[in-house]
Amino acid sequence: MRDNPIHSFYQVMTGQIHDQLALGSFRWFTVAMAWAMFCGGLAVAGYCWARVPEQRTARHFFVFSMRFLSAGMWYLGTLWKMPWPVAHGFKDWLTSCVTYSSFQWHADIMQFLLNNIALVQPPVCLLEVFFATSLALGFAVRFTGVIAALFILNLLVGLYNDPTEWVWTYVGIMCAHGMFAADGAGRSLGLDYLLRTRPVFAPGSRLVSLHALVS
Repeated sequence: MRDNPIHSFYQVMTGQIHDQLALGSFRWFTVAMAWAMFCGGLAVAGYCWARVPEQRTARHFFVFSMRFLSAGMWYLGTLWKMPWPVAHGFKDWLTSCVTYSSFQWHADIMQFLLNNIALVQPPVCLLEVFFATSLALGFAVRFTGVIAALFILNLLVGLYNDPTEWVWTYVGIMCAHGMFAADGAGRSLGLDYLLRTRPVFAPGSRLVSLHALVS
C-alpha cells in the first residue's frame, strides 16, 4: 500500500512514525509539541484573518501557508536528533558532512563537531525546535529566516559531493527561508503582525525595537 501526505500527517500527529516510535514513551512529548505548534499557528492565523480585514488577501494566505509547511519540515528534522546526547541520525549526518564536504576546512569543522557530538546535538535540536515554533506562529521570522538559511547553507556545503543528494534541494530551501526573511513572513497571519500593530510592550522600549529588528 502506498503512503500519502494525509496518512503521514495522521501518523505524525499520533506519534506513529518510526522516529517517534524509537523514542518510546518520550514520543508523546513530540506529539504534544506537534499539536501545540499546529493549533497555535492556526489559531494566530485565524485570529488575524477574522479580526484584520487587510490580512484577508491571497498573498498573506500563501505566505502563511509556505511558512507553516516549512515549520513542519523543521519539526520533523528535530525527531532524528533525539534522543540526547547522541542520536544515530544526527551522527550519520555529521559523518556525511565530514566525508562529502566541499572544502577541507569545513570538513575539519564538521569532524570537530562529530568528536563532540554529545555537546553539539542538544543545542542543534533546540535550534530546530525554535525554527519550527517561530515559523508556525509567525514570530521573529525575519531572524529565523536568516539563521535557517545559513543553517541550510552548511548542509549544502557539507553534502555537496554526496552522490545520494541533489544539492539543489538545499538551494531551494535556503532561498525560501531567505525570502521569509526579506518579506518578513511573520507579518502575514502571524504574531509578528499582531505585535507590530498591537504591541504588548511599552512604546519605545528596547523590546519593541528588538522585535522590529527580528520581525
